[in-house]
Amino acid sequence: MMAAYPVSCTSCGACCAAFRVSFHRAELAGPERRGVPPAMAVVEVGNTMRMCGTDEHTLRCVALQGTVGESVSCSIYADRPSPCREFGALADVGIYERACNRARARHGLPPLPVDD
Repeated sequence: MMAAYPVSCTSCGACCAAFRVSFHRAELAGPERRGVPPAMAVVEVGNTMRMCGTDEHTLRCVALQGTVGESVSCSIYADRPSPCREFGALADVGIYERACNRARARHGLPPLPVDD
């Protein structure tokens, strides 16, 4: 279902301040590869890393810049981990997920239409 008004992730950012972001260690930047800067992640367990700030009481990804619900950006957008790449992949064309609305609700933002 297409929304009557598209909501850009760059104006929302609620997901970046609502969910834990875990990813494989291979997604970290290294000497010969781009990826998540190691300083922005912590070891969760084994080869699983977690974006700093996404497991805090006041959850907010360390890479999130701006004000949720107004104007936001990701400081590592081109190098963000796979969960971030996959979440809301169709939002720019007006197709939203239920998880997006759960994140929006945590920040007092109105729900977006989702396809049942």
